Formats: sequence, structure tokens, C-alpha cells
Amino acid sequence: MGPSETESVDRGFQNPDWETEFNRFEQAISSGPAPVRIRFVIKLSDLANQLPESILSRAIPILAGLLRVSDDPSHSVQAAAAHCLKRIACRGGEDGAFAVAMGRCGVIAGLLGLLLEANSNGNNTFRKILVKCLWSLVTFGSSIRIGLARLGGLEVVIRELNNWEDDGSRWCLLEILSALTTIRESRRVLIHTGSLKFLVEAAKVGNLASRERACHAIGLIGVTRRARRMLVEAGVIPALVDLFRDGDEKAKLLVGNALGIISAQTEYIRPVTEAGSIPLYVELLSGRDPMGKDIAEDVFCILAVAEGNAVVIAEELVRILREGDEESKFAASDVLWDLAGYRHSVSVIRDSGAIPLMVELVRDGSLEFRERISGAISQLSYNENDREAFCDSGMIPILIDWLEDESEELRDNAAEALIKFSEDQKHYGRVREAMEHPVVHSMQSRLARIRASHELMVRSMRRVTLEHLAHDPHYS
Repeated sequence: MGPSETESVDRGFQNPDWETEFNRFEQAISSGPAPVRIRFVIKLSDLANQLPESILSRAIPILAGLLRVSDDPSHSVQAAAAHCLKRIACRGGEDGAFAVAMGRCGVIAGLLGLLLEANSNGNNTFRKILVKCLWSLVTFGSSIRIGLARLGGLEVVIRELNNWEDDGSRWCLLEILSALTTIRESRRVLIHTGSLKFLVEAAKVGNLASRERACHAIGLIGVTRRARRMLVEAGVIPALVDLFRDGDEKAKLLVGNALGIISAQTEYIRPVTEAGSIPLYVELLSGRDPMGKDIAEDVFCILAVAEGNAVVIAEELVRILREGDEESKFAASDVLWDLAGYRHSVSVIRDSGAIPLMVELVRDGSLEFRERISGAISQLSYNENDREAFCDSGMIPILIDWLEDESEELRDNAAEALIKFSEDQKHYGRVREAMEHPVVHSMQSRLARIRASHELMVRSMRRVTLEHLAHDPHYS
């Protein structure tokens, strides 16, 4: 290229008369040799953050056309065009308008085709440029992900991940993959191709938004037993725990939900616990987000199926009841209520010191707190040893006082607990007079109806089963 050509390129896009300079760019691309094309494209890339959006919008179809040139065996022009498109896409525009425009101009199909070609001839430098361009489109133009998926983009990404260990581009591929998992069909492809290991990897590396997308997809995919097994074998449990520790509030909620889904399969309760998940759920239960509290409560009920976990959980709940704010105490009392229905958790709750603490808290607690914790007290009163602990802590007089409370929930829970105390010979004398209270009579009638209904249902189910067997030809 002669001096005059070089000076022309150097002047390009530096003059405030953008229209004139764009015309020079357009002319150079349409008729100039490859070196001139490359210099003009590189100059455009360098100025991508300064040029008016109108100029960039007009440049996009020209650059898209360069991806399709066939007279460039070294792919230098195509590489320069892909790099420039990446710079423009990263500029963003309104609602990712630049990336969307590239999608309409066929840039996605062009990049995928060039990736296939570069993979076959081993041109790794060119592949890196193409991957980063594709990443920029997916990152800054979320609406084009469906188009990329329909063109087989996920399959191309999976192939690249299987065949390429380059760290510099691998995180781009993983972020593209996580973006595509927002589409249901892409999640199915990951399962059917046995590629969930890449989704787990995506939850470990890249920017936080990408890791959160991967975590969300893990939660959606993990609802089936087969997928859960594949995820666990790919190391999803420690990956999620690490993301919880690294992430923001949104990440913690996503991780809490995904780990809960994994632990729903009892064989994975132990590895989820051993990875250090209980303190994570304590953090959610103690936090301010109501959704986090709900997730923690649900998962604690799953993890507490193992008695060893129930002991640790009960100890943490007691600590929250002592030190937490009112909302956290509410949440802890709700979990205690849930755990009170577990046979082994009854003794666990008693041994944790929760019962005298609950009695202490209800003496001075707000109405809402008394209502919520009274349910747990009522449930625990079904166990003989816990009745003893409540009695020693002075709970019976409080229950009797609650029979006169304005709160219907408090009256009902107190009546149910007192009925259980009355059925215990050691405590009958202390609650005998309360048994004549109208609220207690009403609760006794209600419990009697519930028992009768349950017995009727059991007999009906047995009769239906017998009749079925009597008429089933296989049993004739």
C-alpha cells in the first residue's frame, strides 16, 4: 500500500465530518485490496466507542458481508470484521440494538459456519476471535439467544468445549452456554447429549450473572432423578456451595433453591451436608429476604431427615432464637414447628435446649411471635418427654392463660396442647380445671372428628383394596 493510501486510512474517522469518512470506509471495503480493508476495519474498531450510533448501525451490514468473503484464504479480513463486530456489540446501544441488528444481518450464521471451518483446519487464533464475537452478541443482545439456539449454536459450543482447552476462550464458551440455558430446548439438549458437566463448569467460572444463569438452569434441570444423578456426578454440589460463598443475594437464593432440589433425593442429603450447606441455609434463614427464609425452611426439613443433621439444625435454631432479630426468630420457630413432626427430631429439639428458651420467649414476645411459636409447642406436646420439659419450664400456666386470649389461633393451639397434657397422668391434676373451658371442649370435638374421619378413610381404603383383589383376575 502506497503512502497516499496509508494517509487516507489514518485520516479515516478522525474528521468530525463522519458522513464523508464513512463514505471513504464504504468505498475502501467495496473496492480496496485486503490490506486496505483490514486497516479501515481496525480503525473502525478502535473508534467504536466514539462514533455516532448511526454510523455504527450502517457499518454493521458491511462488516457482516465481510464475514462471507471467499477471497481471503488467511481469514485476516474476516478476523478483523469479527473483532470489529464484537467491539460494536459491546457498545450495547438501546436494548442491545447493535447485537440485534447483527443477528438480522446473518452474523450468527456466519460466525457458526466460520467456527466449523476454523475447527477443522486448526486455526485457533481465528477461533478465539470468532468465539469472543459470538459471546458479545449473546451477552449484549439477549433477545438473539433463541435464534442462536435454533441455528444449532449450543451444539457448536458443546463441540468447542469438548475439543478445546484454551482458558482464554473457554470462559466465553461457558458464558454462551449459560445464556442459552435460559431456553428450555437448550436444557434438554444438555441432558440428552450428556453435557451437564459443562453447565456445572459454567456455574464455577465467568462473571457472576453467567454463573447465576447456570445455577438457575441447574435448579430447573435437577427436578428429574436422572438429571440430578448426572449433575452430582459432575460435581455440582461443591460448585454450588462455592457460588453461594462468592455470590450476591440473588446468587444465594438461586443456590439455596438448586441445592434443595438436589438434596430432595435422600441419597444426596449426606454429600450436600458434608459440603457445608447447613451454615449457608442458616444465613438464608437469618437474612432479610422472605424467599430466602422460605427456601431455608424447606431445605432444613429435608436435611433433618438425617438425625445427625437434625441435631446440628436444632442447635442453630436455638442460637437464632437467642441472638436473631424478630423475623429470624419467627423463621426459626417455624422450622421447629416443622421438625416437631419428625419422630427423631422430638428428642433432638428437647436436648438442644429449645423448649425452655421457647417458654422464655413466649412470656414477653409479641402476639405474632406467640401465635407462630404456639404451633410448635402444640406439636411438641404430643411427646411425653417434651411435656415434662414444658412443665418444668412453667408452660402450663401460660397455656391456661392463652385460653382467654383474643387470638383464635393462640386459643386453639393452647387447647390442643392442654388436651395432650390431660392425657398424661403426671400432669392431669394441673390442667383438670382447664378441661372444662369451652375452647378446650370445642377442640376435643374437633380432634374427635378428625380421628373419626381418618379411621373412616383407612377402613374405606382397605375395603376398596379388598374388593379390587376379589375381582382382579390375577388373584382368582
